[in-house]
Amino acid sequence: MKLYIVRHGQTGYNIDNKVCGISDVELTSLGKQQAKMASEQLKDISLDMIFASPLQRAHETAKIINENHQLEIKIDSRVQEINFGQFEGVINNKEFQYYKQNHALHYPGGESLFQVVHRVYSFLEELENKYPDKNILVVCHGGIVRVIHSYFHDMTNEELMTWLPENCCIQSYEK
Repeated sequence: MKLYIVRHGQTGYNIDNKVCGISDVELTSLGKQQAKMASEQLKDISLDMIFASPLQRAHETAKIINENHQLEIKIDSRVQEINFGQFEGVINNKEFQYYKQNHALHYPGGESLFQVVHRVYSFLEELENKYPDKNILVVCHGGIVRVIHSYFHDMTNEELMTWLPENCCIQSYEK
């Protein structure tokens, strides 16, 4: 299995340094341009399947990338961003960072990172079992990209919380 992972294009929350988990925000015009550039980078890759988060910013990015492939986009909520609960839409702050560094803590009204790891790893294990010889694109979110990276590479807690590819950066993994 060869996986291509793309973080969605830029949103207004990215610009404003706002916490964005399950908040359903749209791409900016730059975000749409980033998705088009990712589409160009992936156009010569023979993709068999595309999966996307149900959140608008990821689904719209997937649709733009898919213009060169014309595949069915399969929506899977397991690659939806973490639910940050009461921190959704607030400016990134010290209290948020406290929860972010403590992976077993639930964000008040939201999820813990451990819960997210469980759902993302189950998604990846399912892909490995069902589609071992496929080229698969997954369009998702920064937190999910981190968790996917940790599935394939050992990371310290600090690396997990600080490593973050740019919007529409393409990561690839093989299993």
